[in-house]
Amino acid sequence: MRFSVDAHAIGQHLTGNETYIRNILRCFAALDQQAEFVTYVSRRHAQDALPGRFQEHSVSVNPFVRLGFDIPRRLRQDRPDLLHVQYTAPVFCNTPIVVSVHDVSFLEHPEYFTRFRALQLRCTVRRTVKAAARVLTVTEFSKRSIQAAYGLDEERITVLPNGVSSDFRPVSRELAQRSVKSSLSLTAPFILTVGDLQPRKNHLGLIRAFEQLIKAHPQLPHHLVIVGKETWHSAAVRAAARKSDAASRIHFTGFVGDEQLRQLYGACDLFVYPSFYEGFGLPILEAMASARAVACSNTSGMPEVADSAALLFDPHSAEQLVLAMRDLLLDPELRMRMERLGTQRAAMFSWERTAAKTLDLYYEVAENADRAAVRQNKRASAALP
Repeated sequence: MRFSVDAHAIGQHLTGNETYIRNILRCFAALDQQAEFVTYVSRRHAQDALPGRFQEHSVSVNPFVRLGFDIPRRLRQDRPDLLHVQYTAPVFCNTPIVVSVHDVSFLEHPEYFTRFRALQLRCTVRRTVKAAARVLTVTEFSKRSIQAAYGLDEERITVLPNGVSSDFRPVSRELAQRSVKSSLSLTAPFILTVGDLQPRKNHLGLIRAFEQLIKAHPQLPHHLVIVGKETWHSAAVRAAARKSDAASRIHFTGFVGDEQLRQLYGACDLFVYPSFYEGFGLPILEAMASARAVACSNTSGMPEVADSAALLFDPHSAEQLVLAMRDLLLDPELRMRMERLGTQRAAMFSWERTAAKTLDLYYEVAENADRAAVRQNKRASAALP
């Protein structure tokens, strides 16, 4: 079998999408020594993240060129048994498609996107999902949302949760704090949040809640560290931080690599994830795997991921967010219990298990396509005079 994978997200700082495709490809290399894997990448250094035996072909970083010309041309040359994409397949694709759709926030909350991006996703994802042999998603919440949006039969959608990399694990808090002191010149204890600076991550609500927390409990020495890539929404977030009474305690790191992110998780006293909407919420698991207490939103797919190993709050309620942070910071016993529960919860999610089930689906879809092709050829032969 030959499987092609659109891996253009690798090297583009696309957070969850990049983490997903990078990890399942890494696991494929260990799980399947027989199949050929062909990857389509858009960044030169992305090849360093791919298994050595995988074929790599460069495609344009421009989505219109990549999907309209580059990948269709490569498919004609590579002739794979299947193509795996995230969200959007190339046009004029006769290859069986498996598509990963992590959520449909662009349909349910288009205000979280630029107008053009929301329109683009509405058009291209619908086309892809309708054409796909199988749709993969990450939570039962996202499965229900996809079914409601596109009217697909339940058996065409498979839930395969994300994993958490073994790179995220408990580390010495003292050593992690030294690293953060060196990189950020920050010596104070801090609350951490991770997510691109976009509206749905609710940084504005977190900044307001953090200010209220410090005012209500001036004995707390904590700062707030915001990790995430700059976006079109960054100016609003940074302006809110500058105007806050707690401005001197709010720090932005921009995008950080995995090693620095591990140190930030290890050094924080508390991880907070106040997003309005997530299909999954991978940073929740990363923080738990790092043995840090988590407070996160009670909406969309996040409760499914966190279960009872995090304090949940309504992200629209500043009061609930303040109370969750306060309880975890002022109650050491509660914080230690949530750290323990979080570590146990994170251990239940495995990229290896997800990759193995994904491979099973690859073979199922490819074999079904082969059988369908044989039947079609037989019918064509029988129709000949």
